[in-house]
Amino acid sequence: MNSGGHNALWTRDAVSLAALIAAGAVTAAQVVEAHLERIARVDSEIGALTTVFAETARAEAAAADRGAPTGPLHGVPVTVKNNLDVAGSPTTWGVAGCGQAIATADAPAVAVLRRAGAIVIGRTNMPDFATRWHTDNDAAGPTVNPWYPTRSPGGSSGGDAAAVATGMTPLGLGTDFGGSLRVPAAFCGVASLRTTPGRVAVASSLPGPAPAPTNQLFAAPGPLARTVRDLSIVFEVLRDSADSRDPGWLPVPDAPDATPPAVAVTLGDDIDPQVRAAVLGCADALERAGYPVAELDPPHLGDVAADYGRLVSTEVVVQRRDAMRRFGGAGLNTFVDAAINLFPPLDLAGYMTALGERLTQRAAWSQFLAEHPIVLGPVSTELPWPVDYDLGGTAQVATMYAAHRLTIAANYLALPAVTVPAGVSVEGLPIGVQLITAPFAERRALRAAAHIEAAFPMPTPISPATDPTMRCPASSRAPAGGSDAL
Repeated sequence: MNSGGHNALWTRDAVSLAALIAAGAVTAAQVVEAHLERIARVDSEIGALTTVFAETARAEAAAADRGAPTGPLHGVPVTVKNNLDVAGSPTTWGVAGCGQAIATADAPAVAVLRRAGAIVIGRTNMPDFATRWHTDNDAAGPTVNPWYPTRSPGGSSGGDAAAVATGMTPLGLGTDFGGSLRVPAAFCGVASLRTTPGRVAVASSLPGPAPAPTNQLFAAPGPLARTVRDLSIVFEVLRDSADSRDPGWLPVPDAPDATPPAVAVTLGDDIDPQVRAAVLGCADALERAGYPVAELDPPHLGDVAADYGRLVSTEVVVQRRDAMRRFGGAGLNTFVDAAINLFPPLDLAGYMTALGERLTQRAAWSQFLAEHPIVLGPVSTELPWPVDYDLGGTAQVATMYAAHRLTIAANYLALPAVTVPAGVSVEGLPIGVQLITAPFAERRALRAAAHIEAAFPMPTPISPATDPTMRCPASSRAPAGGSDAL
C-alpha cells in the first residue's frame, strides 16, 4: 500500500491494521514505516512527539513479521505519554531537568500493550508536571492543535491526542488526573477512555517519593484512539495489566447490561450553545438506540469541583511547589499560582475533613448512578480555549474549572469515563462529549459511545490546518447539533 494515498496505512485504525497484518495483506514493518513517514511529514508543524524510536520500532516490527501473532495488537504502533515509563527512555514529565531519569522497566500499561503485540513508536509531549490543561513546556515547546493552531490541544495528554488525530499513531497511552485524557481528546477530535482507578496497574521503575494521596485516588491511565472499537480492544488488553509493584490493582469483572441503561444528561448553566447542541444531539442518538434519556444534574457538581481544587492545591503547596518553582517553566508556575489563589490550601484539619467528606459525595453519586447508570455531558462547556488562556490569571482559571466541572467530578469520584467526538463547530473546532458511569463499568460507557460515534463520524486522521477556515472535509460538515429539548 502507498503510505501517501487515500487508503494509506497511517489512516487505518488499530483493529484494521492488526487484521491486515494477521491476514498477511501487509507487514508490521510496512505499518511502522508508514507511521514513521507520517511523523516525519507532519510533526514539525504539531510538536506532538518528543522522542521517536525509529530504529527500535523497525527492529521490533521485523521481529514481529518473523514470528506468530502475539496478541490483538500485533504490529500496531502506539505512542506513550512522557509520565509513563518506557524502558531505556527518560520519563521526563515534560521537565528538562528529568532528561536523565532513564526508566529501567516499562510501566505496567506499556508492558501489557507490548505483550499484546503493540510497538512503541515514540514518546509524546505534555505540560511540565502534567499540571496544565494546555500542552507546552520549556523542554520541548508547545503542541499545536491540528484543527485550529490558535486554539489549545488541551492537556496534559495533548501530544498523544494530536498525534492520533493526525495519523502519526493509531493509539496513544496517556493518564487522567483532572481531565488529562478527556480534555485533549475533545479538543483534538478523538476518543479516549479514562479507566477506573485500580483497573490498570500503575508503577514506575524510577526512584522518588510516592504519589500524593489525591494522585493515588483520582488518577488513572487509559488509551486515546480514533475509534471506540480501538478503545474497546485496548481496554481488554489493559485490564490484564497485573503487576506486583502495584498492590492496588483490582481484577474486577464487569457484567453486561441486559437492556440499555438510563442516561442522565447534564448541561450546566453556562454552556456554549454549540456545545449544548452537541450534547443534546448525542442524547437523541442514544434515545434512538433504545436508551431511556432524561435531563438531570448529578449531585453537587460545583461542590465536587471545588473540593477537588482545594485538596489538590493543598498537596501541591505541601509536596511539590518548591520543585515546580525550581524545575518548572514560567507557564506552569503562572497557572499554579492562579490555581492556588483560586483554591487556597487547607490546614491539616481542613485537609483531613475534606478528604473524609469525599465519601459523602461518592455515596450520593453512587445512589444517582444506581438509578441513572450513565451520565452524558460535555467534557468542557466551552469550545477549545485560545492558546495560553490558562495563563490569564485567577478569573480565567476559575472559568476553566467551571467549564470542566463534570470532567473533574469523574476524577474526584474515581469514576471511569469515555470521551467521543460529537461533531465540529461552525468555526472548525472539535466538540467532545463524555459518558461517565459506575466504577469498573467501562464496557457500559464504551457501548453507549459507539452509538454516538455512529451518529457523528469524524474525518480523522486529518492534516494539520494552517488556515482553519480551509479545513476539508470538516468545514463542509454541519455543526454538531440536536434538538433543544429532550
